[in-house]
Formats: sequence, C-alpha cells, structure tokens
Amino acid sequence: MAQISDGATYAPKGKPSPVVKPGEFVFSAVGLYHGHIYGMCNGLVEAGGVLKSYYDKDDKYMRNFARNFPGAKAAASEEEILNDREVILVAGAAITNERCALGLRVMAAGKDYFTDKAPLTTLDQLAQAREAVKKTGRKYAVYYSERIHVESAVFAGQLIEEGAIGRVIQVIGFGPHRLGAAGRPDWFFIKKHYGGILCDIGSHNMEQILYYTGAKDGRVVRSQIGNYNHPQYPELDDFGDAQVILDNNATGYFRVDWFTPDGLQMWGDGRLFILGTEGFIEQRKYMNLGFKNSGGGHVFLANGKEETYYHVEGKVGFPFFGQLVLDCLNRTENAMSQEHAFKAAELSLLAQRDAVVLEAK
Repeated sequence: MAQISDGATYAPKGKPSPVVKPGEFVFSAVGLYHGHIYGMCNGLVEAGGVLKSYYDKDDKYMRNFARNFPGAKAAASEEEILNDREVILVAGAAITNERCALGLRVMAAGKDYFTDKAPLTTLDQLAQAREAVKKTGRKYAVYYSERIHVESAVFAGQLIEEGAIGRVIQVIGFGPHRLGAAGRPDWFFIKKHYGGILCDIGSHNMEQILYYTGAKDGRVVRSQIGNYNHPQYPELDDFGDAQVILDNNATGYFRVDWFTPDGLQMWGDGRLFILGTEGFIEQRKYMNLGFKNSGGGHVFLANGKEETYYHVEGKVGFPFFGQLVLDCLNRTENAMSQEHAFKAAELSLLAQRDAVVLEAK
C-alpha cells in the first residue's frame, strides 16, 4: 500500500522492453535517500540495463535497496563505483542539495549521471552542472517522473505529436502530495536541503509546461509560497504556485501543495490540463476521483472530431528509459535534451527565489 498512499515510495513498474543485449548497458546507484531511486532503477532494468552495484553511507538505505534489488552488489564505497570501468551511468536520489555535487563527481569520473528531481537547489549549482557537462561531455539526466514515468502523460504527448489538439497554447498542472510527516527524514523540512516547494515538486510541472508547449525558454510572471498549516515545520512550504509565459507565447500555471487528505485513495490527485487551438486534453494521472481503486492512466480528449476517454494504464509503457540507455551509448539526445532538463530546473529555481511569501492569517 505504500505506493498508493505515499508519493515518496511510488515506484512504477512497466513491462520489460529491452533496447540492448544483456550486459551491454551496466549502471549503478549511489545516493538512495529518496524512494524515487527504485522507480529510476526499475525503468533502466526494464530497458535492458544491468544494475551492477549500489552504495549509500547510511546502512538503512543499503538494506532497503538490497531487498528490492537482490541481484545487485553492495559496494564498499562511492569510489568503488566511480572507478568501475564497466559502469556507464550512475543513478542517484541523494539529499536534494547534494545531488549536484554527486553529479559533478560522477561526470568527472567519465560516467553519465541520472538524478532524481529536483536535480539541484541553487542557481550556482546549475552553473556548475552546465559547465561540467560542457567540460566532460557527459549527461546530467533528470528523473522528472510525473511525465516520463506516467502513462497518461506519455500518451498525452503522443496525442499532441499527432496533432489531436492543434498547437498547445496553455498547460495547467496540479501536483498535490500527501505530507506523511512521520515518515519523512529530518532534511525534508530544512529549506537549504530540499530547496523549497517550487524547486522540488514544482520542477515536475515546470518540465511538463516546457515539454507540452514545445517551448525552449520562458519567464516567471508570478510565483507564491506559503506555510498555511504546519507551524511545527517553519521552513516547510506547504503551498506554492507559479505562472510562466513561454518563448512561443504559450502560457503555463501550476499549483503544488502538501494538503492531500488522508481519506483520498492516492498520495495525490495529480492532474494536467492542456489547451490547444483545436481541442484540449485532461490527464487524471493516478486516480479517478470518486471511483475507488480506479488506478491511474485516465486521459480525456475533446477536439473537432471526437470526445473520447482513454484508460491507458498498462498499455503505453515508458519509452524514456530505453531512449536514455541508447542516448548514453550513442551520445544522442532523444530521451530529453540536456538544455530542456536544465531549463526546467532553472525556471523552477527562479520561481522559488522570487516567490511572494504568503502569510497564514
């Protein structure tokens, strides 16, 4: 039930769709603090990758990881993995403000890096990451899971590519999460560690806005953060929203929060609305409100020809992971361009930095 109630441990599994031969793509995991590492590794294994080894300085996370991936080897140190010439990519879900430093070490060792979102927490870190990519030629890939590891999100992208709603002119996203404070580590509530709500879970939505609109850049028009109901955690943003205008004049808005009620069947009723010049799409990513055990993958389409409901769970798959594997081997950018991954992070950081602080009254 953890996957249903707690977004921190939500690790989707798809059907094996290998794009390489056994042993052709070997990867390891370093930094196991966030449960997203399981989804990241699941996706790479399903694409044909071989998870060779893993390491974290905390034995608790090492033991948990071993139970999920018993075929992988527990490394004695991070250096053991970085010095392993067979390892092509290192996946990591370290404490958020430590993700960039890990990535710099991974790329300096000549390996590609695949990190959980948010990929970093400051603009200075972003500058360092960009420079390291330029210097080393390695990849700093990002697990924006709410698009790449959600079948409704993948399918919506396919509909747009087929021209189902014309040119996209607005994307509105809602990313509510259940807090589950008792199960969160201490660092989760310290802003210098997690970066703020718009930097953290907001980066999912910023990435989707860029992706679905086809924009390369944008500017944050307005952003807001607040702590409305958690005074015991004074550095927690429990609410945030932002509005952006993109370089192609499309617009985006998103709201993220930690107010999912306990009575909801899922950790969050994630939704996305995409408006095009010839129709619109709604995604109900993880559940259909009011229908118990409804699962995810709900897509609604309306355009000049039809009004259609699609239930795509288990039918679409997650092509990002196979594309990433091949990108690493062939030095291409089909899964996600480096600049796109960094631009989503940059706009999220700017939204967080310039946010108006809303005081609870």
